[in-house]
Amino acid sequence: MSVESVEALARLAAERVDHRFKGLPPDADGLSVAELAAQGRNLFTGGFTTPVLALSAERLEHNLALMETYAARHGLAFAPHGKTSMAPQLFWRQIERGAWGITLAVPHQMRVARAFGIERIFLGNQLVDPAALRWVAAELAAEPSFRFVCYVDSVRGVELMDAALRGSARPVDVVVELGAGEGARTGVRTEVECAAVADAVAATGTLRLVGVAGYEGEVPRADPERVGAWLRRLTALAVDFDKAGRFAGLDEVVVSAGGSAWFDTVAEVFAELPELSVPVLKLLRSGAYVSHDAGHYRRITPFNRVPEEGALEPAFRLWAQVVSRPSPDQAFANAGKRDAAYDLDLPAAEVVRDAATGTVRDAAGLTVTGLSDQHAWLRTEAGAALEVGDWVGLGLSHPCTSFDKWKLIPVVEADGTVVDYVRTFF
Repeated sequence: MSVESVEALARLAAERVDHRFKGLPPDADGLSVAELAAQGRNLFTGGFTTPVLALSAERLEHNLALMETYAARHGLAFAPHGKTSMAPQLFWRQIERGAWGITLAVPHQMRVARAFGIERIFLGNQLVDPAALRWVAAELAAEPSFRFVCYVDSVRGVELMDAALRGSARPVDVVVELGAGEGARTGVRTEVECAAVADAVAATGTLRLVGVAGYEGEVPRADPERVGAWLRRLTALAVDFDKAGRFAGLDEVVVSAGGSAWFDTVAEVFAELPELSVPVLKLLRSGAYVSHDAGHYRRITPFNRVPEEGALEPAFRLWAQVVSRPSPDQAFANAGKRDAAYDLDLPAAEVVRDAATGTVRDAAGLTVTGLSDQHAWLRTEAGAALEVGDWVGLGLSHPCTSFDKWKLIPVVEADGTVVDYVRTFF
């Protein structure tokens, strides 16, 4: 980590907490983040107000270590998708746990990463905005160690990039994106069109073709066979490009794929990739693992198919307080759409912390049936003990729409001690 990166992270720790950051203790206003963390307050008794999102310190570390081990075991480089957390502190923890760099999606995210000294960025998108391209060119010119790679998926896109980059000191590295199938998201649909895009890149002086990439999560009716077949198209494209001499003069070729649902198939197919004329950087880009979740990704994680490789753990829990108990079969807690992910699944009631005794029990008989802007609707079955004032711990589904609702997230040890705070930039 560079001196500049250390200084940027130190500025986060020096930031003063106040009304901008929901859930934090009101009596902490004016303290720096570092000062508040040093107090080691308890999430439940230290003045935090509900709703408050907590990130488990132990589970976060477990997930970071597991994917570092997984990537190393399978000979994969790792550029986790940073759009999941948009948290530079977590970017650096990922890099310290072996990540090659960080994947991002749009110019704003790149600017955040560069502000905190991230030296390798993979952009999983075609970048055609002239202002953003000029910014990238300036970053490349200013820092020789900065590595930037992005998608191209059309001749028109190449033309726009070339026009914006003329006069740049360094060419921009690009990979041809192979689309995952008809009706899928972005990407070139056929190998013939891929060759035409590669030819267009070769005709510029501003771009350099360094590989091929794509996103297998968009394969229609995805299953292991269909995903594997598409990945073999991707690796075959790399082989064909290499045989055609398109990678002449490179030190390495980038072959990249890998969301959070099929990285086991990516590892399997990438292991089959034959030797090319230059070494291959097999780049995995899974991002949701950092916090994992208690819903969608827990159901679809590849570790369900390969349990011998380990298991990710859901690291988020949203704590809300029961503010109304209008009938025996209904209660309302004070967390809603502004606080919890709900695009894939509703939150799930996991535990209840009794307001009178402080004891924590399973949330048996409690079901979240809906969310308003600031309320969770709870159905309470007969015998479910729940009182106004109790705290309900909610499991969330979809990390990407959990992180983005919180600017400063407490990192909490199993006993409730808050040991750090993660700053996000959405």
